[in-house]
Amino acid sequence: MSTNDPGGLPDWTRPDGYKSGGAPSSRRRRRWPWIAVAAIGAVVAVGLIAPDDTKQSSDQAAAVVATPSGTVTESSSAPGSSAPPSTTSEPPAPAPTSAAAIGSNTQAQAALTQLDGLAVKGRAPKTGYSRTQFGQAWSDDVDVDGGRNGCDTRNDILRRDLTGITVRPGTRGCVVLTGTLADPYTGTSVAFTRGAQTSDAVQIDHVVALSDAWQKGAQQLSPEKRRDLANDPRNLQATDGPTNQRKGDGDAATWLPPARAFRCTYVSRQVQVKSLYGLWVTQAEKDAITRVLTSCGAVSAPPPVPQNDTATRTQTPVPRPAPRYTPPPAAPVVPDGGDVYYRNCAAARAAGAAPIRAGEPGYRAGLDGDGDGTACDRG
Repeated sequence: MSTNDPGGLPDWTRPDGYKSGGAPSSRRRRRWPWIAVAAIGAVVAVGLIAPDDTKQSSDQAAAVVATPSGTVTESSSAPGSSAPPSTTSEPPAPAPTSAAAIGSNTQAQAALTQLDGLAVKGRAPKTGYSRTQFGQAWSDDVDVDGGRNGCDTRNDILRRDLTGITVRPGTRGCVVLTGTLADPYTGTSVAFTRGAQTSDAVQIDHVVALSDAWQKGAQQLSPEKRRDLANDPRNLQATDGPTNQRKGDGDAATWLPPARAFRCTYVSRQVQVKSLYGLWVTQAEKDAITRVLTSCGAVSAPPPVPQNDTATRTQTPVPRPAPRYTPPPAAPVVPDGGDVYYRNCAAARAAGAAPIRAGEPGYRAGLDGDGDGTACDRG
């Protein structure tokens, strides 16, 4: 047994590649646990530094992908990787289908009808929310379109939403290295290049933010359903990084895409996702979505008729009878002058009685030609 090395260790304890005169092998072996701990800490830090919602665009947060041989390779390239782009002939992993855009009044009306079917409540407390409540970021282990296709969700959405892409060799066309995004949120074109300093230019937005979902019903979902919600392509959209950061976890009442032409599609997808996962909306959120959809041609239903007015507004009106004719009252009977009688006004004047007022002796209607109550008052 030789003990010629400076560390005084026998040959059978030397690690492979040991060279005489180097550091003692015991010191080398002591360094490996620290290296392993540091590596694990770096992985954990990636998950912890992600902002509140899923504004976590880094490709290093993506899940692993399976190669055709069955081995597993990280979907992210190491910084400075020189792996060339490829348009490989390997059978590509199937990508999710694109979400339909709202292009007609009928579609907007259907979305508004679906909105009316959602419960309207206030926000629940945010207590207990964390990104981990929705599973590993970009997990492929989900029961939605694109799930279990061997490609993490982030790359699925990049392949769906970007054009002119190049992919990393050996990943079945999964890992996107470059491409161009026609960003529907801003109406601009955004170039994507995979890398530690460049990947954030294109981020994946949760159309219904996970924090918002947590406060509007997702707390009651199973962990599997929450994982599906976080990776459902109907709830995901590649967009400009800074715009995604400005949205935060806002709902339609607090944030809408700057490009007005996309707003109908955007809120319709929010309604669809909330309906699929049994989430609710606040009244302010519902009002904001209604305004957007009516601007696209949907017609909002009239407000309900109050219960006490229902009968008068719905019954057939009953015709009123024609008013009856009521003759004017008869002229009052003027009393005559009693037993005194004058044959005519000449006789009354001859007797010195003219003019004779109603009620005076000798007055009668026959002498009162103008009916003013005074007889024989004219010469």
